[in-house]
Amino acid sequence: MKDKVIEILRFIKLSDKEIESLIEVPKNSDMGDYAFPCFILAKKMKKSPSEIAKDISSKIKKSDYFEKVGAVNAYVNFFVNRKKLALDVINSVLKNKDNYGSGKYGNDKVMIEFSQANTHKAFHVGHIRGTALGESISRIMEFSGDKVTRVNYQGDIGMHVAKWLWCYTKYHAREKIENNESWFAKIYVEAVRRLNGAPELEREVEEINRKLDERKDKKILELWKETRKICLKSLESIYQELDTKFDAYFFESEVEKKGKEIAHELVKKKIAKFSEGATIIDFAEHGFPELAVWVLLRKDGTVLYSSKDIALAERKFKEFKIDKAIYVVGSEQGLHIRQLFKTLELIKFGNGNLVYVPVTLVRLPTGKMSSRTGDNVLYADFRDELLEEAFEEINKRYPEINDKEKEKRSRAIALASIKYTMLKQDTNKVIVFDKKEALRFEGDTGPYLLYTYARARSILRKAKKAKKDIKIKEINEHEKALVTELSNFPEVVKHSYEQLSPNLIANYAYQLAQVFNEFYHNSKVIGSEEEGFRLALVDATSQVIKNALYLLGIPILDEM
Repeated sequence: MKDKVIEILRFIKLSDKEIESLIEVPKNSDMGDYAFPCFILAKKMKKSPSEIAKDISSKIKKSDYFEKVGAVNAYVNFFVNRKKLALDVINSVLKNKDNYGSGKYGNDKVMIEFSQANTHKAFHVGHIRGTALGESISRIMEFSGDKVTRVNYQGDIGMHVAKWLWCYTKYHAREKIENNESWFAKIYVEAVRRLNGAPELEREVEEINRKLDERKDKKILELWKETRKICLKSLESIYQELDTKFDAYFFESEVEKKGKEIAHELVKKKIAKFSEGATIIDFAEHGFPELAVWVLLRKDGTVLYSSKDIALAERKFKEFKIDKAIYVVGSEQGLHIRQLFKTLELIKFGNGNLVYVPVTLVRLPTGKMSSRTGDNVLYADFRDELLEEAFEEINKRYPEINDKEKEKRSRAIALASIKYTMLKQDTNKVIVFDKKEALRFEGDTGPYLLYTYARARSILRKAKKAKKDIKIKEINEHEKALVTELSNFPEVVKHSYEQLSPNLIANYAYQLAQVFNEFYHNSKVIGSEEEGFRLALVDATSQVIKNALYLLGIPILDEM
């Protein structure tokens, strides 16, 4: 409908973008569904805004899309033809189905890097946010026309691995290596604790890190390969549970050699330099003192994240021929990412098509989590807690269904509670995850959205035969509100795509669910005179909720 308003107003000689930016939605529906303010035209046309509004409204031709267009003070008010809008929206949703809301806003080859869970450390609750966010952004960009390659850059080498190997060989060598995430995490935490304030032990870790870097110590190399394989297999099972599948995996071990070569090249180009034995970039010398100093190689020549990230960026663009690289990375890495982007700019690589989506922390009511101190909640333990509580809730509501079905529903509800909570807030905001709040079937939660979808599908199942005739006599306020909400979905998707913000879709889904439930409580569907129209409206609503949940990476349930 907004597009129709823009189309009608093109004769006033403003661009479509200018008109769109000015259009308002009146708080009072008595003032119309859309309003165009004329203040900006007063100076140009040398008339008062109210006179301009009258002139514009008098020149507007009759349209099937609007019941009335009139001037009120300095505004041109548009009253939507409710029946026309309802039929157009419902037909569009039911015709396009899973594609309703999609668009061709983009046409790029985009690589989205996200999750970045390291081997030999815990995959904890905080990792879920980056994983859910990256997957959702990937789906939104695909839905909007881009060709997306999902990639995961995992730290399978470096000091954190050296610490784990050191602790295992020094204190646990007689223990059998367990295929257990908790066991791996425990050894890493122990390593950090033992190394705290012990420089002589740190030197032992540095020696293991050097051996890993050189790949010459057979014993260390074999232990690394064995434990790396177990860790990667464990991570893959988690990604399957989170409904995320990567198109390519990058590993630090693969870009280590190239990173070292690039560091040496940067010295030759006088972008980097030697300082006290280390290889660094001093950004102050390049006119960017706020970026401080970036260390590329340690004194002993071992490679740091910095050099590896430069090598990885080069590989992304050259090997995959991408147009844009998106980094979904923790906000605590903000300076590192800015240093990376500036370095790529200095070497004239990537054409500036680099985007950073920061992921802020997830806290529990008990406080911050950390894989270094062990003060975290493992994903597996967290998932099992949610599954148990979801199962109990399903058992209370539907004791008659079998355990297999209860487990299926519990998994969907647990995943919805996790992902929705992670995605409904802006990425710049810290999340405090309260599991009891997240699992509620009412309010701003994932289970509430699943429940609303299931309710809509239940209504359709109960209808003996859907009436094809959806002629409309009158549209009440609840029906109008629901139709309007459905019509907004494509625009919400567009804005979410432009801003890389899944929270816009999450918030929209909740609002749509609220409007639908108000409609359902106030408008009889089955057996009413408007049954055909209302069933079509229910069907369209369930489809749009399904589409929104898909973009959030949340599975649907036909029955709760």
